[in-house]
Amino acid sequence: MEIYEFGQRMIREAGDFIKLRMKEDFKVDAKLNPHDLVTDVDKETETYIYERILERYPDHRIIGEEGHGTDIEDMSGVLWIVDPIDGTLNFVHQLQNFAVSIGVYVDGEPYCGLILDVMEGVLYHARVGSGAFKDDIRLDEMRDTTLDRSLIGMNANWVIKDQIGPAFKKIVEQTRSTRSYGSAALEMAYVATGILSASVFFRLHPWDYSAGMIIIDEAGGRTTNLLGEEIDILKKDSILTGNKAIHKELTDYFTSDAAFIAGHRRVHGEKR
Repeated sequence: MEIYEFGQRMIREAGDFIKLRMKEDFKVDAKLNPHDLVTDVDKETETYIYERILERYPDHRIIGEEGHGTDIEDMSGVLWIVDPIDGTLNFVHQLQNFAVSIGVYVDGEPYCGLILDVMEGVLYHARVGSGAFKDDIRLDEMRDTTLDRSLIGMNANWVIKDQIGPAFKKIVEQTRSTRSYGSAALEMAYVATGILSASVFFRLHPWDYSAGMIIIDEAGGRTTNLLGEEIDILKKDSILTGNKAIHKELTDYFTSDAAFIAGHRRVHGEKR
């Protein structure tokens, strides 16, 4: 319980740090491609979180998007998985719609998830076995929906990809509508609250989804990869998350499409 309470205080302090730092100039760089941005605020915020955790818990381990924990290959002990700014493009272009995301796992088992909408000051959080919350308000159990009556979170960029695009195009055609918020963590929080019925993502890193998985599970939802397979929390994967009915509908859809399965395997470098 102490770790959960500390995490809530610390993530809000990290949000305050970001808002103060935004008032100063910051540098923007590209990582793997011109659209994959990182700022010195991302790096400074991760260092801030890293130091705060180790000051309180010297024996804990931390994986961060901006480079901490690159040598971690197992889930032993207490592991914090940190995205200091999820939605850096939004941070750079909009100065809003971004989050701090932290998932905590103990000996490989989920313990708690924390997602802070920094500019709105809203904290989505859950501890395993205790329910999911938006600030102090407990979230209702997620209601089952069907694809044709649902809003789905999905990045339109995947529709134009040769290997997997046709399957995503069919989802666009069959669902009520799609939305893309530019932050996987916030989209997963919106799934937990019912703003979205489901979200589909391709090639997310652990820091993108580790907190959201816990919150959605505590809200009564389901998260796997797009083929319905359980997720290795230390690996990059596709992600399908939503209420249980639409999750089954979408996994049945993806696993019935042989071309999509083959494309999914190729994109993720899988031989099976």
